[in-house]
Amino acid sequence: MGRAFEFRKGRKMKRWGMMSRIFPKLGKAITMAAKEGGMDPEMNSALRTAIQNAKAQNMPKDNIDAAIKRAASKDVDAYVEMNYEGKGPHGVLVFVECATDNQNRTVANVKSYFNKAEGSLVPTGSLEFMFSRKAVFEFEKTEGMDLEELELELIDAGLEEIDEHTDEEDETTTAYVYGDYANFGSLQSALEGLSIEVKNAALKRFPTTPVEFSDEQLEEIEKMLDKLEEDDDVQAVYTNIA
Repeated sequence: MGRAFEFRKGRKMKRWGMMSRIFPKLGKAITMAAKEGGMDPEMNSALRTAIQNAKAQNMPKDNIDAAIKRAASKDVDAYVEMNYEGKGPHGVLVFVECATDNQNRTVANVKSYFNKAEGSLVPTGSLEFMFSRKAVFEFEKTEGMDLEELELELIDAGLEEIDEHTDEEDETTTAYVYGDYANFGSLQSALEGLSIEVKNAALKRFPTTPVEFSDEQLEEIEKMLDKLEEDDDVQAVYTNIA
């Protein structure tokens, strides 16, 4: 399922947390969720998740409240979710998820990032079969938490896999719960019912056939990925890097 890739994304998100660019992306996710399902997080699980993810990145409460209120603005109607697929340096496959109020600007920017890296966009849908979409929940493994018992508790909710990863720097252990994307709601409800404080929840894409790249190749690939991830219209970037 590409757990190493998940840890890589986790490290990048941790770096993003120190950058001001992450707040606009989180704010946009909150606004779109509020627009779609209502401004009450108790009645809107998507909004509740977006707020949860924002808090995990230390987004100020005032910013979160402002993003929710922005959902009442007529300008929000212009937001459109777009996906772009392409091949980057050394044949790396890249799936880009965007939310934009100007499709022409977004596609021009994304295309330029690929072109400058000697890559190119491919027709929409070309890479769908190269990635599987999963519901992913992250939370801190607390003292006394038994992941085997938790696995039994979550099987009926659609659990496919549960894993853990210890950060050697701060000596904390993060647990990862994976399930099919269709079981996002049931897994979220089950974790809430167990009073587990999820720090990040999302639908993510994992490569079905991960590919190894050399350090030199990865350096070139990362330059393009950084450009994509810095774009305000880009919400998430996924690759087939092992």
